[in-house]
Amino acid sequence: MNVQLSGHHVEVTPAISAYITDKLSRVKRHFDQAIEVHATFSTDKNLQKASLRLHSKGHDFQAEHVEADLYAAIDLVVDKLDRQVTKHKTKMQEHHSPVKRDNAA
Repeated sequence: MNVQLSGHHVEVTPAISAYITDKLSRVKRHFDQAIEVHATFSTDKNLQKASLRLHSKGHDFQAEHVEADLYAAIDLVVDKLDRQVTKHKTKMQEHHSPVKRDNAA
């Protein structure tokens, strides 16, 4: 999974890079079809915004969150993305599973 980081009025430090890469490992564990992730960090007055965009084969996921602390925003945006990926994976598994029907009609 390729991770691209960018910051608008925020310097992307090696610590932030390592933190987001570590957090995204959980998403990769649930959904190994991810091709690349674009992470954008921005600031507006006292609020820090983290946006994630995950590109996979056949589907794109997007999540963003605003907090006072950038690390808290990263935690919450990764949680949102993980929920989206898990829900999508569940839908795909249910769609491709054989239908169980009761023949005693």
